[in-house]
Amino acid sequence: MSTSETESATPPAGSTVGLDIGGTKVLGVLLGPDGQVLREQRRLSPHAGVDALVATAALIVEELSEPGIPVGVGAAGLVDHDGHVLYSPNLPTVRDAPLRDALHAATDHPLVVDNDANVAARGEVAYGAAKGVQHALLATLGTGIGGALLLNGELYRGAHGFGAEIGHITVERDGPLCACGERGHWEAIASGTALGRMARELVEGGGGAHIRAAAGGVLASITGVHVEEAARAGDAEARELLVRYADNVSLGLAALANVLDPELIVIAGGLVELGPLLFGPLVESFMRHVEGAAYRPKIPLVPAQLGERAGAVGAAVLARQLLA
Repeated sequence: MSTSETESATPPAGSTVGLDIGGTKVLGVLLGPDGQVLREQRRLSPHAGVDALVATAALIVEELSEPGIPVGVGAAGLVDHDGHVLYSPNLPTVRDAPLRDALHAATDHPLVVDNDANVAARGEVAYGAAKGVQHALLATLGTGIGGALLLNGELYRGAHGFGAEIGHITVERDGPLCACGERGHWEAIASGTALGRMARELVEGGGGAHIRAAAGGVLASITGVHVEEAARAGDAEARELLVRYADNVSLGLAALANVLDPELIVIAGGLVELGPLLFGPLVESFMRHVEGAAYRPKIPLVPAQLGERAGAVGAAVLARQLLA
């Protein structure tokens, strides 16, 4: 897939729009039939209820496309087969929301809605790291942790559409509070949000001077982005923090690998931009935790090739089912 962007007055036949709606941003792309991203738009995710979210998404659709072009949507949370977002820890003002129907009413475009990690997996299967793979696990490390399962070449959604909510497996009974209200979920120790919390705790304890400086000296502003900046600059504390964080990530990945025995694990989300700073310690830790590491075939851990666009591109791939 080409990631070059081409502004075209009239999108070619077979083009579709994909929206990736997460806790931080709404990212949209216009995808050509050959997989080329023709246009791209993004907005911050509003946290003022479903109407505000629909208005933001509808604006992006209008900016990207022409009337009638099919739209696919990936939304964080529990998304049923009718396109309702029933619950989303990272979109706390969206509950039991008929997202597909509301967005269709706002845009008059044909629409299909699924979970954001599921559509990211579709993107990676079509144009990325999981192309040609039959059994794969995809984990998105962002505001939370999303997951998708490719089993026998098909995405597994479960009985109600809620399958692969991997971020909410419990790894530490009395661990940190998750956005969903439970303690000790994997998401609470291994998401991008968790990395930011770990960095703030480091600074509160008197360390992390370079991380704090990257955040302009404001403790409350520290996020995983500032850990990345300090680590890239060679800061030893930031790099050690990433080693601890990678171990948290590997705990969940190893447990899931023991259950699912995938050919491949794809890591998506903004944190993949860390490259070897994350994947080096992640692979090392994963090999310590997965069962029989010295005896079983290796399970590659690879970054999503589509980067942060994986969800939006995959949503556009999903929308192709709506083409006449």
